[in-house]
Amino acid sequence: MAKCLSFSTSTFFCPPSISLQRPPSQSCSTLHQWSLENQKKRSLTLSISAEAVTIPVITFDGEKAGTASLDIKTARPETARAVVHRGVVTELQNRRRGTASTLTRGEVRGGGRKPYKQKGTGNARRGSQRTPLRPGGGIIFGPKPKDWSIKINKKEKRLAISTALASAAVDSVVIDSFTEKFDTPKTKNFVAALKKWGVQPSEDHALIFTTELSENVRLSSRNIGSLKILTPRTLNLYDILRADKLIFTKDGVEYLNKMYGLNSAIREEDEEKGEEEGKEEEQQYEEESSETPETAQ
Repeated sequence: MAKCLSFSTSTFFCPPSISLQRPPSQSCSTLHQWSLENQKKRSLTLSISAEAVTIPVITFDGEKAGTASLDIKTARPETARAVVHRGVVTELQNRRRGTASTLTRGEVRGGGRKPYKQKGTGNARRGSQRTPLRPGGGIIFGPKPKDWSIKINKKEKRLAISTALASAAVDSVVIDSFTEKFDTPKTKNFVAALKKWGVQPSEDHALIFTTELSENVRLSSRNIGSLKILTPRTLNLYDILRADKLIFTKDGVEYLNKMYGLNSAIREEDEEKGEEEGKEEEQQYEEESSETPETAQ
């Protein structure tokens, strides 16, 4: 078996808490085993942490009414940027419909008859009117329906959302339930309330997170283009990062602490399923790496 080239430790990213030794300059299987061992060591540093963040509480009229604590999971500083970036890329790419489609020359209607004879006209030879070289003809290498979705682990997605929420706590406030304040749908009243909460609808992108959304609140806010009202079902990473101001209700903060805290209730079935998927991927990777070029063909 051919010898593999040795690599310098400077080519690998190594967190300060782990020291990597120089890989042995032996066979490919030995180098692969070395990389798996150090990959496991690196995974130990990708742990999570939780640090309570204090958020001011205001009344419906904008007056101070104490503070609230947002105690949720956050990624370590050295990995937070990568986790959030991966979450945003996955979320935006999974929104792509992938329905763009064009017709090739074999799919365009018409063109079955030769437009004119082969010789004697002084024109170029033409076998069909639907050639890509003519208007109305087929499209060369045009888009076809495609699935753009990519996979992300559930825990990684949840960690990206909680990390973004914790980082945005500086621009966040908590208000009491404002549902009963809107008896009738009125956009003007909702805009006035936003200004009391420190939001300029014409300049700032605002995000309101609540566990319950009444019909009057929905109708009063739907014409405000710079405002998003999210519930636990619609909470997403992109809108969190896009918002200049985050507004939580007290019920919303309790929900976040319950679902994204260190003691969050995650189903054991999901955890077992994730572990099984990870083992299958690792086994498949080892089988592929052990194959020779002859067996791979």
